[in-house]
Amino acid sequence: MPQVTIEAVETVGERTVALELETPDGFDAEPGQFLLIRATVDGVEETGYYTISSPDTDGTMEVTVEYVPEGTLAPWLAERRPGDTIEVEGPFGDVRYTGEGSVVILAEGPGIGPAVGIAERARATDHDATVVFWGRDPPHRDRLDALETDGATVLLVESLDEAADTLAAAGDATVYVFGFESFVRDAKTVAGAAGVDTLRAESFGSR
Repeated sequence: MPQVTIEAVETVGERTVALELETPDGFDAEPGQFLLIRATVDGVEETGYYTISSPDTDGTMEVTVEYVPEGTLAPWLAERRPGDTIEVEGPFGDVRYTGEGSVVILAEGPGIGPAVGIAERARATDHDATVVFWGRDPPHRDRLDALETDGATVLLVESLDEAADTLAAAGDATVYVFGFESFVRDAKTVAGAAGVDTLRAESFGSR
């Protein structure tokens, strides 16, 4: 399991940070896939999975970490500084975007990380991108604003039902879902009712 250097730590939302990590030699991954991070916290080995939130992994890569004070690994990661090292393994996961075709991404919480990474990758290859975030105060707001300026669509919703028309008009776009188990379940229900036959979902487990 390689040790990688933390290049930057940025607060990107309430109790949410983005870690920019050195990309190990020979490492190749796409936005939407995830890493296993391992660290010793207060003498105990802790592990956690975090989804890649950068549009690519050339030179460096990014993961977005949401934390709560009573957590273990996540708040420890939020306190890291540039120059610190952590162990990573991966990438894992079949949900990925390789730059082909338009995308619609539904996200909640830390799921906004892979959402913006995929949307940025899509826009870089001149494909349409729509990000639907459940909530009114998303992390990575600066990147969402930049995406809108670049022609992407960003919707902040209080109910996934508000995304029904967007999903119904998705056409050939690939629909992605990133969030906790209940969110993914609700997203599948709304997408199915809107006529979306298939979607690519990554559940972060129960909240």
